[in-house]
Amino acid sequence: MTAFSPLSIGPYVVQPPVVLAPMAGITNAPFRTLCREFSGGKGLFVSEMITTRALVERNEKTMQLIRFDATEQPRSIQLYGVDPVTVGKAVRMIVDEDLADHIDLNFGCPVPKVTRKGGGSALPYKRPLLRAILNEAVTNAGDLPVTMKMRKGIDDDHITYLDAGRIAVEEGVTAIALHGRTAAQHYGGTADWDAIARLKEHVPEIPVLGNGDIWSADDAVRMMRETGCDGVVVGRGCLGRPWLFADLVAGLEGTGGYRTPGLREVADVMVRHATLLGEWIGDESRGVIDFRKHVAWYLKGFSVGSEMRKRLAVTSSLDELRAQLSELDLDQPWPVGADGPRGRTSGNNRVVLPDGWLKDPYDCAGVSEDAELDTSGG
Repeated sequence: MTAFSPLSIGPYVVQPPVVLAPMAGITNAPFRTLCREFSGGKGLFVSEMITTRALVERNEKTMQLIRFDATEQPRSIQLYGVDPVTVGKAVRMIVDEDLADHIDLNFGCPVPKVTRKGGGSALPYKRPLLRAILNEAVTNAGDLPVTMKMRKGIDDDHITYLDAGRIAVEEGVTAIALHGRTAAQHYGGTADWDAIARLKEHVPEIPVLGNGDIWSADDAVRMMRETGCDGVVVGRGCLGRPWLFADLVAGLEGTGGYRTPGLREVADVMVRHATLLGEWIGDESRGVIDFRKHVAWYLKGFSVGSEMRKRLAVTSSLDELRAQLSELDLDQPWPVGADGPRGRTSGNNRVVLPDGWLKDPYDCAGVSEDAELDTSGG
């Protein structure tokens, strides 16, 4: 197997070229810690989405979300914003207070509460607004590299990624990640890897990263070979599978040898994940409660039983979690077919947009002041 070249994000060398995608409510410091442990510290791990208005106003929840573990280098933070001035203030705050080493901008989120305000995957349709935001971010970032993550467009009739890519290059963005789906697709259907290849050809000046349908290390290798992209961004593929980052290192460095943990090892990882969440939140019970969303992802493919799954989904202490896991047949090997889609998979959604949003891609008058959400996390 052949190793792939390192990825350069400003002064930072990412080897192998793999990035943890920001996911709301998922990629907090505990989950990033788990993934980094399995990768041996290799790769780039981005925080969950932070709203620029909430950051500037020092929202209590937001200030916790931007806390990085002392071992995280570089510290990567993803920002969401629709107002250039607010985005610029947030970036300047990050620089002045040394809150992060790398800034990623979210132009890919497809959820209605974001797109209905003209944010996320809706925003690149307004070309002048996109340019203004990127300009403010790069100008205020100084020496910090600024990257962006986006989708193909709003729907098949409103494709934006090639125009957005060219604007990004002109405004000094360091790298672009493309999810090969439109906002209307959400996470349904099959990601369009050909679009990733076209973007790479369209903006050869900067690295292009591919995102979408990477469920295994072999998928990552195949994406890089087929598209020519400079790196991969992995999101839903690591839900309940933080050890995927060990496989990604092996696959992209060409060493081979993937992990197939049995249920006993998976149970140990589940307890560690819940423990880290409790330590981060400062409350064991709240940590276990927050962990509940991960249970089904970790146990996918194993023979557990519906009644036990229900019990595990209402645990509220580490002792209770350990006790219930101990009742399982922990000698089960890694199940065949356990890889594959996890998380939301719905597609063909109507994208909720501000009134008149699609009338003119160059008219930005419809962006209102309340488009900046005052809370973070997606």
